[in-house]
Amino acid sequence: MTQAPSPISSQPWRQGPRPLPLHLARAMTVWTSSLAALPSAKSGSLPWSPALTSRAASLASDLASAPAEPLSESLGREGWRRFEATLAGIEAYRRHPYRRTLRDPAVMWRAGASRLLDYGARRRDSAVPVLFVPSLVNRYYILDLSKRRSLMRYLAGSGIRPLLMDWGRPGADEREYDLTDYTAGRLESALDAATGACGGPVAVAGYCMGGLLALALAQRRPRQVRALALLATPWDFHAADDAHARLLAALDAPLDGLLKALGEMPVDALQAMFTWSDPTMVANKFRGLAERDPERAEDFVALEDWLNDGVALTAPVARECLVGWYGENRPARGEWRIAGQSIRPNSLDLPSLIALPRRDRIVPPASALALAEALPNAERLTPPAGHIGMVVGRRAREALWKPLETWLKSV
Repeated sequence: MTQAPSPISSQPWRQGPRPLPLHLARAMTVWTSSLAALPSAKSGSLPWSPALTSRAASLASDLASAPAEPLSESLGREGWRRFEATLAGIEAYRRHPYRRTLRDPAVMWRAGASRLLDYGARRRDSAVPVLFVPSLVNRYYILDLSKRRSLMRYLAGSGIRPLLMDWGRPGADEREYDLTDYTAGRLESALDAATGACGGPVAVAGYCMGGLLALALAQRRPRQVRALALLATPWDFHAADDAHARLLAALDAPLDGLLKALGEMPVDALQAMFTWSDPTMVANKFRGLAERDPERAEDFVALEDWLNDGVALTAPVARECLVGWYGENRPARGEWRIAGQSIRPNSLDLPSLIALPRRDRIVPPASALALAEALPNAERLTPPAGHIGMVVGRRAREALWKPLETWLKSV
């Protein structure tokens, strides 16, 4: 007898994790190269990072006494087991029934593809107004991910009036936009709408790349900004390791050719660059998804959907960020300009809060710390979390939401 199809099978499969072929190829390459490197590791001739010298010596000692053939077979089986577990996790993700159903709040302002969402429209009189600025690379709703993981809805229920910038996807009007167009154009217009609706200056909070745009906004419009919160915001792009800078410098010409041909930096190309420093990151996080409890699995799927819903960068923005920021470190050198004005944090004498997540692998703490040291009146918050976990993780309420709420009300 033919069984009725599962409700899950009627849902469209997800495309992610993007770019899927690259992630699968990386995982397979890492595990097969482990098998290929076994003879060198067993003989002690395999080169190791200086930080792993003592562990490598211990491993070499253990390998020297192990029979070669059984060890090789065991390593091969383990590599294949991990690859199969990764495939099972990806399939579980692609078939998961969760879909984001949160409705957006009222729109306060709109221009082109961009809009300003008012999460506190019902509490206009007593609530503290805060304009939130997310990154241009990822969608705005990382700050409003789900019913359980929404910084915006938490703050709106706590006496704050969050106003969230949704940049949208670049359309015909934005195709040639650079950071000046987004900041001195769109963001400053949104700030005008916010201060007009709220009857005076507002606090401004920026997340990741959005923090640099928020910083520029505060410097250019000081009379309209009463306080500035910067969450995991980079500044000195060469503070921790200049390997990315060297890579981008080498890719300058090919990158320019790609941008001229396509007119934008595609989402999959951006995703590939963000995961380049850890080739097994995607494979590792998908293993075991099928065994997670329903709530944790749903949270995982919600976050992955957001990650795979990225936004292509316009060619001018991609050049400014990838070459100007990462490659040439223009912000820390005082050479990053918006509408011809050099952006210098030491010129901002207003209450500031810098959130430096301790386990941030996207914005190294040293990069963000340089910004905290440059701002004259900055407090520091060091949540025990990663770049994204600080905002939507299981401990985000205690690590960031409540301290941010308290600080916003104090200023």
